[in-house]
Amino acid sequence: MTVLTVSDLAARRGEDLIFSGISFTLRAGEALVVTGRNGSGKSTLIRVIAGLLASETGRVSVSVDGAMIPRAAEACHYLGHRNAMKREMTVEENLVFWKRFMGDFTGGSGVEPEEAATQLGLAELLHLPFGYLSAGQQRRMAMAKLLCAWRPVWLLDEPTAAVDVQSEELFAGLMRGHLARGGIIIAATHQELGIEGAKGLEMKGFEYHEAFA
Repeated sequence: MTVLTVSDLAARRGEDLIFSGISFTLRAGEALVVTGRNGSGKSTLIRVIAGLLASETGRVSVSVDGAMIPRAAEACHYLGHRNAMKREMTVEENLVFWKRFMGDFTGGSGVEPEEAATQLGLAELLHLPFGYLSAGQQRRMAMAKLLCAWRPVWLLDEPTAAVDVQSEELFAGLMRGHLARGGIIIAATHQELGIEGAKGLEMKGFEYHEAFA
């Protein structure tokens, strides 16, 4: 069983304290949806958990079957606003790169790029340069990256922004499948993600800091 614990987390942007005192625990099969207005700290929280930004105080830890992981970020997939794909490389080359670069984490295995693209309904586009795809197709292929290498924790920052209803439904199915496998999801979003029973965290940014200082 995978357990992710966030303890008394705080972070700054420049000289400003964006949030403080964030604590929660998620276990295998659980999801947390992070909401709040723009600038409230949603993206910052996701990036701190992903190890991309340093925290001001607090700790993020991940354990698998009771064993603590040295670096929590090693157990995480991060899908941010950018797709993290090379435009000149084909879709298949991009997915193969991410599969080999990340490898599989303990407790699971990823699928081949063709299967990942098939699950997103875009298998016929594998041979095309990534830059040839529409914005919606590019986002779906970025989602396919999550399937190529197993990570128990998915950290998602506005994952379905600017995609159509079909893509939203496809991604909702992927998230439900990940949770069914014992995965954990933390998603910052303004939209409904179709995850029943998800926990919620509303970020209030400076208002939060002022109210509890």
